[in-house]
Amino acid sequence: MTRVMPAPVPYGWRSTVGRLRRLWRTSLQLRTVAITVLFTAAGVTLISGYMSLSIATNLYEARKQQVLAEARQATASAQQLFDSSVTQTGTIDVEAANQAAQLAISNVTASPGGSQLAILRTPGQVTQQTMTARFSTGLDLSVISDELRDQVADDDGVLYSQAVSIPQEERMDPGIVVGSALEVPTAGQYELYLVYNVRDVQETLDFVQQTLVIGSLLLIGTIGLVTYFVVRLAIGPVRLAAETAERLADGQLDQRIPERGEDVIATLARSFNRMADSLQRQITQLADLSRVQQRFVSDVSHELRTPLTTIRLAGDVLYDQRDQFTPTTARTAELLHTQVDRFEVMLADLLEMSRYDAGAVELDVEPTNLVRLVEESLESIGPLADERSSELRLVAPGGYFEADVDARRVRRILQNLLGNAVDHGEGKPIVVHVDSDSDAVAIAVRDYGLGMDEMQLERVFDRFWRADPSRQRTTGGTGLGLAIATEDAHVHGGQLDVWSRPGEGTCFRLTLPRRRGEAIGRSPIDLPPAEPLDDALRPDDAPLPHDAPGERAAGEGQR
Repeated sequence: MTRVMPAPVPYGWRSTVGRLRRLWRTSLQLRTVAITVLFTAAGVTLISGYMSLSIATNLYEARKQQVLAEARQATASAQQLFDSSVTQTGTIDVEAANQAAQLAISNVTASPGGSQLAILRTPGQVTQQTMTARFSTGLDLSVISDELRDQVADDDGVLYSQAVSIPQEERMDPGIVVGSALEVPTAGQYELYLVYNVRDVQETLDFVQQTLVIGSLLLIGTIGLVTYFVVRLAIGPVRLAAETAERLADGQLDQRIPERGEDVIATLARSFNRMADSLQRQITQLADLSRVQQRFVSDVSHELRTPLTTIRLAGDVLYDQRDQFTPTTARTAELLHTQVDRFEVMLADLLEMSRYDAGAVELDVEPTNLVRLVEESLESIGPLADERSSELRLVAPGGYFEADVDARRVRRILQNLLGNAVDHGEGKPIVVHVDSDSDAVAIAVRDYGLGMDEMQLERVFDRFWRADPSRQRTTGGTGLGLAIATEDAHVHGGQLDVWSRPGEGTCFRLTLPRRRGEAIGRSPIDLPPAEPLDDALRPDDAPLPHDAPGERAAGEGQR
């Protein structure tokens, strides 16, 4: 069986249709004018059609009544002439009477379109004389139908009419045939047919219809033009308000709508401008407050480094000589050393966040093998994982692992994610997945510990937030680690996502472009990653991932 494929649609048509559809969706003015013109055209068409039909009917009926009146008078004149042509001896010259009758009929009929006549003998008669049938020159007898002849032959004294088409040299004209019966003495019954050309009626109707069409088009065009200007007058301020709102959204807080008049549009402009003034004041206040906070954090962080350095030196001296102290004093020196370390980390994090807030972060990008970077991070976190009995595993199936990244910042992200996994992994294995494609690289850190609920997922990337502040942490956190990791991912043009379920564990996924400045599409690693095929690489009590896990992207739903 041969299959016929449909012809392809030319690209140019698809492009044109697509542009028209976009224009229709985006232009309220176009939709309003088009719908108005469409309904106006429908209404005008119905009214014009009704008027044309009424006028045609009235014109035809008027002419028909005129034709019937003339035919009735012609029939009476012809019949009277035939009756008066009988001599006293009862004889009649039928041929002379026939000619006289035709002349009398011609004098009676004076139709504007002209008329033709035919006097035909009714078939099936036997009479003393036979009158010759006569008809006008050029008359096509085929316009007289057999049906009409049968009706006239009944001779019930009624005029019969029929609408016909009269053939001319280059056209067909509309016409009316009127038939009646004549009684010719000694010659029997004859049929008189008058054929009227009503071309003038058709021409009048054509002129009226043409006038209606032109008038309707002009009316539709006028209504469409008026609608266009009215809608433009009404939508113009709305469009201006939309454009001003767009500029405000882009940060141009000094944009306002011109206020003219006292109508509802002017009220809209005044209300909009008051709202814009209020927003500008609040945004300016918030921006000033944010700058003050950033400056305060930056200044405090810098000012604390000098005394902290002194405290560090004194604390190191005490820590190194703790063996010479009493147990209580030695323990105090150890606590002082630990808290000074934690304080230094907190200051470093605060300084890093202040640099991000000030937009003073620069990347030191170079081609980096992410598998090597992950292995180094696993080695550095290994002792802490051993203390918590958490086994570290690396799953790297192979691929395009080199990427243009800032190795120091990516290493900091990994250290933070691995530290969180160790603290919340409940001593269960921690699996690190590394994969890539031609456009992006991804690293996922998966633990099978406590997990988080939806409320915790909403705040996991907030500054100074911790899932459980009362928990004993091995790595000592400030609550800024994930916030800094998010900024490190964003400055690379990447993103940090999280999946978590209570009792099933947590998985953080870092996705970065392979080349700086390129956009990333789908991450090379699913969230959560597929479980390893080897059962030995999966903890016995680890639940299988669900089809619709709770997940969230860094920066989503905040700020």
